[in-house]
Amino acid sequence: MLFTLVVYQMIKISPSLTAFVLIPLPIMSYLIYKVSAKMNFLSKKVQEEQSLLSTIAQESFAGIRVIKAYGQQNSTEKKFNQSSDNYKNKSMKLVFVNALFIPTILFLIGLSTILSIYLGGNMSFNNEISLGGIVAFIFFVNNLTWPFASIGWVTSLIQRAAASQQRINEFLEVKPEIKSNEDQKSFSFQNEVTFNEVSFTYKNTGIKALNKLSFTIKKGETFAIIGKTGSGKSTILALLLRQLDPNSGQVSYDSTDLKNMNLELFRNKVGIVPQEVFLFSDTIKNNILFGANNNSATDVELKVCCVTADIYDTILSFEDDFDTILGERGVNLSGGQKQRISIARALLRNPKILILDDCLSAVDTETENRILERLQEKSSDQTTVIVSHRISTIRNAEKIIVIDQGEMIEEGSHESLLKNKGFYFDMYQQQLSEESNDKDED
Repeated sequence: MLFTLVVYQMIKISPSLTAFVLIPLPIMSYLIYKVSAKMNFLSKKVQEEQSLLSTIAQESFAGIRVIKAYGQQNSTEKKFNQSSDNYKNKSMKLVFVNALFIPTILFLIGLSTILSIYLGGNMSFNNEISLGGIVAFIFFVNNLTWPFASIGWVTSLIQRAAASQQRINEFLEVKPEIKSNEDQKSFSFQNEVTFNEVSFTYKNTGIKALNKLSFTIKKGETFAIIGKTGSGKSTILALLLRQLDPNSGQVSYDSTDLKNMNLELFRNKVGIVPQEVFLFSDTIKNNILFGANNNSATDVELKVCCVTADIYDTILSFEDDFDTILGERGVNLSGGQKQRISIARALLRNPKILILDDCLSAVDTETENRILERLQEKSSDQTTVIVSHRISTIRNAEKIIVIDQGEMIEEGSHESLLKNKGFYFDMYQQQLSEESNDKDED
């Protein structure tokens, strides 16, 4: 508005002088166009480097024990310093462009003022314009200084914001492959889970994790999956939770394809203890309450879950018991303690389906047996799926399947599988021998 009104008044005084005074403006527009593109490019590079620098810092703090254990402090510091220097250099390039940008605009505005005085003076000698008109022109040009200077300033802000938004959009524009059926209003598990000719291949590696796998898990059953590393056990659990969709075949709950179910309702009935335990930098109590559907539970419910997970006495031994603050990812707890807190968190949900993904690997055999015995006392309508590479963990399961290279090669109870003297029997003998050797060494 100010620009429009000022130019109108300038034309009223002298159209020819107005034309000369406004000559720098097209140059300014061109500079804004060219410099804006440069600032956008440099802003993006600065933010990419800042992201890398933040990642290095975060990983260094999270993995400080590994860094010290391998004596990599100097190389990590060198890597961080190099990234810091790159960030500084790229930031200085952006600052340099930005530092020239606004002064250049102000220079062009100043050039308009000089033209007003010089050309206006010549026109005054020829009585083409009055001295008052020249003074008015100078004031008008000064009034244009802020609008045009602000164009440069706002353009600088917009380009940096545009570079940020471009990076944010990379995430916002990603469409989820797993979509929930929001039309379903309830979920209840009544009979069985069925894998029917399920196959899955990972896109990024081309590894065929599962090949036409079929089995059934009955409601209330303790179902175990065992196999060598890389046999496809964790992939089965990801398909059970619909974290992945099979390339072919069908995963069904009570004859309903999992793809047609409301994921929020379904997952509210499932408790998962993952292989890699994640604990928040919060109190032990809040970490366990995270498993509850409404993030709340009575002290009695909390105690029952912790007793079942064999972690209650351990928590009480801490100075602040349940109010003990955990470090990042539970760094101030042992591996076994983290696993047992994770189990308590899953049990607090009172799930219809409890999934244990090799979650007892960090506890001793005696503690493992206590936890498994307490889990056996579960209610009859709770289905438990256990994945492990240790036979001691799954031996009491009502049904066990043995997976090798994505295919089921054996199934049955612990006793029946031993009688078959197949793959499961060989694993049992090998682990029995290893336990015996460990006892002899002790």
